[in-house]
Amino acid sequence: MGSQQQNESLAVRKLKERDPQGITEVISFRGENTVVLPRNRLISACEFLKSDPDLDFAFLSDISAVDRFPIEPRFEVNYHLTSLSHRERLRIKVKVTTKDPVIPTVIPVWPTANWHEREIWDLMGVRFEGHPNLTRILMPDDWEGHPHRKDYPVEGYR
Repeated sequence: MGSQQQNESLAVRKLKERDPQGITEVISFRGENTVVLPRNRLISACEFLKSDPDLDFAFLSDISAVDRFPIEPRFEVNYHLTSLSHRERLRIKVKVTTKDPVIPTVIPVWPTANWHEREIWDLMGVRFEGHPNLTRILMPDDWEGHPHRKDYPVEGYR
Protein backbone atom coordinates (compact mmCIF):
# COMPACT_ATOMS: atom_id res chain seq x y z
CA MET A 1 0.00 0.00 0.00
CA GLY A 2 1.52 3.37 -1.05
CA SER A 3 1.89 6.29 1.36
CA GLN A 4 -0.74 8.30 -0.54
CA GLN A 5 -3.30 5.54 -0.03
CA GLN A 6 -2.39 5.12 3.66
CA ASN A 7 -3.09 8.85 4.27
CA GLU A 8 -6.53 8.71 2.65
CA SER A 9 -9.49 8.96 4.97
CA LEU A 10 -12.38 6.53 5.13
CA ALA A 11 -14.47 9.08 3.23
CA VAL A 12 -12.01 9.17 0.33
CA ARG A 13 -11.79 5.37 0.19
CA LYS A 14 -15.59 4.99 0.26
CA LEU A 15 -16.06 7.63 -2.45
CA LYS A 16 -13.54 5.80 -4.65
CA GLU A 17 -15.28 2.46 -4.08
CA ARG A 18 -18.69 3.95 -4.80
CA ASP A 19 -17.70 5.76 -8.03
CA PRO A 20 -14.13 4.99 -9.19
CA GLN A 21 -14.35 7.28 -12.25
CA GLY A 22 -16.11 10.04 -10.30
CA ILE A 23 -12.99 11.40 -8.64
CA THR A 24 -10.63 13.48 -10.74
CA GLU A 25 -7.94 13.89 -8.09
CA VAL A 26 -7.26 13.33 -4.39
CA ILE A 27 -4.97 15.67 -2.49
CA SER A 28 -3.78 14.61 0.96
CA PHE A 29 -1.65 17.18 2.74
CA ARG A 30 -0.89 17.54 6.45
CA GLY A 31 -3.78 15.37 7.48
CA GLU A 32 -6.35 17.14 5.30
CA ASN A 33 -8.02 15.45 2.35
CA THR A 34 -9.40 17.16 -0.73
CA VAL A 35 -11.40 15.31 -3.35
CA VAL A 36 -11.70 16.93 -6.78
CA LEU A 37 -14.93 16.01 -8.54
CA PRO A 38 -16.49 16.89 -11.87
CA ARG A 39 -19.58 19.03 -11.34
CA ASN A 40 -21.92 16.33 -12.65
CA ARG A 41 -20.86 14.07 -9.73
CA LEU A 42 -21.16 16.73 -6.99
CA ILE A 43 -24.73 16.15 -5.81
CA SER A 44 -24.56 12.36 -5.67
CA ALA A 45 -21.23 12.51 -3.80
CA CYS A 46 -22.58 15.04 -1.31
CA GLU A 47 -25.74 13.02 -0.69
CA PHE A 48 -23.61 9.93 -0.09
CA LEU A 49 -21.19 11.72 2.27
CA LYS A 50 -24.08 13.05 4.33
CA SER A 51 -26.24 9.91 4.44
CA ASP A 52 -23.62 7.18 4.97
CA PRO A 53 -23.62 6.50 8.75
CA ASP A 54 -19.90 5.65 8.70
CA LEU A 55 -19.19 9.14 7.35
CA ASP A 56 -22.06 11.41 8.52
CA PHE A 57 -20.88 14.67 6.93
CA ALA A 58 -24.01 16.44 8.13
CA PHE A 59 -22.35 19.84 8.57
CA LEU A 60 -21.39 22.07 5.65
CA SER A 61 -19.12 24.53 7.44
CA ASP A 62 -18.26 26.72 4.44
CA ILE A 63 -18.17 27.09 0.69
CA SER A 64 -15.44 29.21 -0.84
CA ALA A 65 -14.35 30.07 -4.36
CA VAL A 66 -10.95 30.73 -5.90
CA ASP A 67 -10.26 32.61 -9.14
CA ARG A 68 -7.22 31.06 -10.88
CA PHE A 69 -7.26 33.60 -13.76
CA PRO A 70 -5.75 33.26 -16.36
CA ILE A 71 -5.60 29.48 -15.82
CA GLU A 72 -8.49 27.36 -17.12
CA PRO A 73 -10.57 25.96 -15.60
CA ARG A 74 -10.62 29.36 -13.97
CA PHE A 75 -12.78 28.87 -10.88
CA GLU A 76 -12.56 26.38 -8.03
CA VAL A 77 -15.45 26.01 -5.63
CA ASN A 78 -14.47 24.38 -2.34
CA TYR A 79 -16.98 22.72 -0.01
CA HIS A 80 -15.71 22.32 3.56
CA LEU A 81 -17.50 19.41 5.22
CA THR A 82 -17.40 18.28 8.83
CA SER A 83 -18.55 15.06 10.42
CA LEU A 84 -19.11 16.03 14.03
CA SER A 85 -19.92 12.47 15.09
CA HIS A 86 -16.66 11.10 13.62
CA ARG A 87 -14.48 14.19 14.15
CA GLU A 88 -13.53 14.22 10.49
CA ARG A 89 -13.17 16.95 7.88
CA LEU A 90 -13.20 16.74 4.10
CA ARG A 91 -12.90 19.26 1.31
CA ILE A 92 -14.68 18.77 -2.01
CA LYS A 93 -13.38 20.82 -4.93
CA VAL A 94 -15.19 21.43 -8.22
CA LYS A 95 -13.55 23.32 -11.09
CA VAL A 96 -15.47 25.32 -13.71
CA THR A 97 -14.45 27.39 -16.71
CA THR A 98 -14.88 31.07 -17.50
CA LYS A 99 -17.29 30.24 -20.33
CA ASP A 100 -19.49 27.95 -18.22
CA PRO A 101 -19.19 28.92 -14.52
CA VAL A 102 -22.18 26.87 -13.39
CA ILE A 103 -22.44 24.32 -10.57
CA PRO A 104 -25.56 22.61 -9.21
CA THR A 105 -26.80 23.94 -5.90
CA VAL A 106 -26.25 21.75 -2.84
CA ILE A 107 -29.15 23.36 -0.93
CA PRO A 108 -31.22 20.13 -1.08
CA VAL A 109 -28.38 18.40 0.80
CA TRP A 110 -27.36 21.23 3.15
CA PRO A 111 -29.86 24.14 3.34
CA THR A 112 -27.20 26.39 4.86
CA ALA A 113 -25.54 26.48 1.43
CA ASN A 114 -28.09 29.12 0.45
CA TRP A 115 -26.12 32.05 1.84
CA HIS A 116 -22.71 30.71 0.83
CA GLU A 117 -23.80 30.19 -2.77
CA ARG A 118 -25.33 33.66 -2.95
CA GLU A 119 -22.08 35.22 -1.72
CA ILE A 120 -20.01 33.31 -4.31
CA TRP A 121 -22.45 34.31 -7.07
CA ASP A 122 -22.34 37.94 -5.98
CA LEU A 123 -18.57 38.29 -5.64
CA MET A 124 -17.22 35.73 -8.15
CA GLY A 125 -20.00 35.18 -10.68
CA VAL A 126 -20.22 31.40 -10.33
CA ARG A 127 -23.88 30.49 -10.87
CA PHE A 128 -25.56 27.75 -8.83
CA GLU A 129 -28.11 25.97 -10.97
CA GLY A 130 -31.35 25.28 -9.12
CA HIS A 131 -30.73 27.87 -6.39
CA PRO A 132 -34.14 29.19 -5.21
CA ASN A 133 -33.04 32.85 -4.82
CA LEU A 134 -29.72 33.52 -6.55
CA THR A 135 -29.59 37.27 -5.96
CA ARG A 136 -26.94 39.63 -4.69
CA ILE A 137 -26.26 39.41 -0.96
CA LEU A 138 -23.44 41.94 -0.37
CA MET A 139 -23.35 44.25 -3.38
CA PRO A 140 -26.21 46.57 -4.43
CA ASP A 141 -28.71 45.04 -6.88
CA ASP A 142 -27.54 47.36 -9.69
CA TRP A 143 -23.81 46.58 -9.23
CA GLU A 144 -22.02 45.60 -12.43
CA GLY A 145 -19.66 42.64 -12.42
CA HIS A 146 -18.24 40.48 -9.68
CA PRO A 147 -15.61 42.32 -7.61
CA HIS A 148 -13.58 39.32 -6.36
CA ARG A 149 -12.63 38.23 -9.86
CA LYS A 150 -8.97 38.82 -10.60
CA ASP A 151 -9.77 40.67 -13.84
CA TYR A 152 -12.18 43.07 -12.13
CA PRO A 153 -10.85 46.64 -12.50
CA VAL A 154 -9.25 47.93 -9.29
CA GLU A 155 -11.09 51.24 -9.71
CA GLY A 156 -14.38 49.48 -10.54
CA TYR A 157 -16.37 49.97 -13.72
CA ARG A 158 -17.18 53.53 -14.77
